[in-house]
Amino acid sequence: MASRDALPQSHGGTATQPRDLRLDLFRGIALWFIFLDHIPNNIGEWLTLRNYGFSDTTEIFFFVSGYTCALAYGRDLTQRGFLHGLARSVRRGLEIYAAFLLLVVVFVAIIYAVNGADRATLDDTNTAVLFAAPGEALLHAALLHYMPVNTDVLPTFALLHILCAPLLWLMSRAATLVAFAGSLVLYILVQVSGFNLTTWPKGEWFFNPLAWQLLFVFGAWAAMGGAQRLAPLLRSHTVFALALAYLLFSFAVVLSWHIKPMETFIPEAIKALIYPIDKSGLDPLRVMHFAALTVVGLRLMPHDWRWLPSPAARGAIRCGEQSLAIYCLGVPLAFVAGEMLKALSGGIAMQLAISALGIAVMIAVATLMTATEKAAGGRPKLF
Repeated sequence: MASRDALPQSHGGTATQPRDLRLDLFRGIALWFIFLDHIPNNIGEWLTLRNYGFSDTTEIFFFVSGYTCALAYGRDLTQRGFLHGLARSVRRGLEIYAAFLLLVVVFVAIIYAVNGADRATLDDTNTAVLFAAPGEALLHAALLHYMPVNTDVLPTFALLHILCAPLLWLMSRAATLVAFAGSLVLYILVQVSGFNLTTWPKGEWFFNPLAWQLLFVFGAWAAMGGAQRLAPLLRSHTVFALALAYLLFSFAVVLSWHIKPMETFIPEAIKALIYPIDKSGLDPLRVMHFAALTVVGLRLMPHDWRWLPSPAARGAIRCGEQSLAIYCLGVPLAFVAGEMLKALSGGIAMQLAISALGIAVMIAVATLMTATEKAAGGRPKLF
């Protein structure tokens, strides 16, 4: 018997339950948190996960995206064949790629309109090179070799979506464990070697797709029957207690980053063992923190969680339904919010007001998009 806290399953791509609203809820909240984290010097970031543990909302985003892709594309693979599922996943990957290119152009235009060629702003947004060599920079952007700040998650998602159909085809052939094991082996190789894709004019991908694929594949594996296998662990009081203990340990370590006297309470042996905690390569400590959050989150928010119909939850669900568009909106919105704080006031009240206004704009746009799609007989796309 499956746990009441577990997510819905897709065996061979056929969902046995209606769409779980928690998927869009978690993704919508992740979008809000990403927006708050992208605003410089914003007290609103203290509402997000990154100041309370090793992982942040990005891990949630990758896992939920893999899960929802498996539910949708897996059904296509089973009912309409591999080629149809492949065409759909590739089309969505190309849509994300196109959204990335459009976001780069719009983001740069907004930066120039707001701040001209201010050197500090160009350096902070990694756009100085684009203004210095626009043709070459745009070419490298088209090749996924150049990414302005905060746009760098989209190329990783584009690649994962394009490769999603072959992955799900393998899983649908009763080889889910083989696919997940292959993903885990690739992740371990990246941890050992430190290999990453390069960017132009220097540097590496901020979200190494060879590492972050683990959470995407884990999400797909969970949707294709893995969550049912994990249900006994999700019900286990021992696992729940261990997850809570790890979250508290992570919180204590992260708190020591902000409150210097607390550093003395973290033994040097622990520091030597855990540092550095790399985000680009998806450090194992981040994966463990995400797993602990998942165990606790599913226990505290079951599928029939009574707050799901609340206005705040509905706002997050709408943003989660329109995740690609809302993410692309959030990037320039966060930049404009930061510039507004510089121009108007950097006070706490203004920071909270602008943060709330930005989230309200995201909810309004997402609600309008969902209403328009429903009126046209469509449905929200996947990210």
